[in-house]
Amino acid sequence: MIGGLQACTTVAPSWLVEDVRHYLTQTPRQLPARALYDDLSSALFDAICWLPWYPVTRAECRLLDTHGGAILDAAGGPNRLVELGCGNGDKLRRLLNAGRATPCAPGRWVAQIDLIDVSASALAAGQATLTTLSGLRVDTHRHPYEEGLLEVSEARSDVDRLCVAFLGSSIGNFDPPGMRALLDTIRRAVRPLDGLLLGVDLVKPLPELMAAYDDPPGLTAAFNKNLLVRLNRELGATFDIGGFAHRAVWNVVESRMEIHLVSFRRQRVEVPGADLSIEFRAGEYIWTESSYKFRVDDVERRLQESGFEPVRRWINDEGQFLLVVALAQ
Repeated sequence: MIGGLQACTTVAPSWLVEDVRHYLTQTPRQLPARALYDDLSSALFDAICWLPWYPVTRAECRLLDTHGGAILDAAGGPNRLVELGCGNGDKLRRLLNAGRATPCAPGRWVAQIDLIDVSASALAAGQATLTTLSGLRVDTHRHPYEEGLLEVSEARSDVDRLCVAFLGSSIGNFDPPGMRALLDTIRRAVRPLDGLLLGVDLVKPLPELMAAYDDPPGLTAAFNKNLLVRLNRELGATFDIGGFAHRAVWNVVESRMEIHLVSFRRQRVEVPGADLSIEFRAGEYIWTESSYKFRVDDVERRLQESGFEPVRRWINDEGQFLLVVALAQ
């Protein structure tokens, strides 16, 4: 590595090339959140999840630990769980352990897990975590969500009862049209009475949001800037990592946190792997992530619009986080 630049040493997936070509030429410049996740960023995100300023993971895990049996019951006693964006597999492990510990809970019927993620390291970690549970088969699918769901849907048997888990409020990374498109995709991939388990971050006071997305140790900043490291490595880009700053912004009108990478100065960046040459102005930014925050009624309305009927919900004591189970209609 010379002058903060890193040579292209890894072949980029085709979807990343297409995303960079399309989104980095938009106004404002942007990239979808899935581009953030490589092996290093997956490890950074695991660390972020346990920071005291980021309560989402702790709240969700407590709900899974406490209500796992009821969650699986509400989902209709699935024998196959599909997780979108699996992380390290800990959340499904908690769900299944809680289900198995509940007398007569149908969690004991789950025989197969399908993990869908674009990160090879996340899939490996998730598989390692979940294969410690007896009587469980774990398959991995290294694809974006839509392709992974199609693969699972085509491979399922006539007797499989699915539940798709989308946890960690990852649904908040999609704008409203993208959210609707993803929920519609999930609905097409499942059958009537299959389940959807959705974890959703709720609206909370601004100081808490800012601390969560711009934490004092700077882990979220490192997570965000690693996107530039990835583009240098996989697309031969010439981003000067020190030439960009992490910025978190609350958009009150859209009810979302926005994460930006802001150029300190006027600079030109070449991205040969995507056949791009980009001129950045001082203060110009790349919008790298949105994290929408929700109200309960809005979540349930969106589910119904995509053909799911909410059947049960759980909210943590602090009113920060929601788990909802909905059944495909």
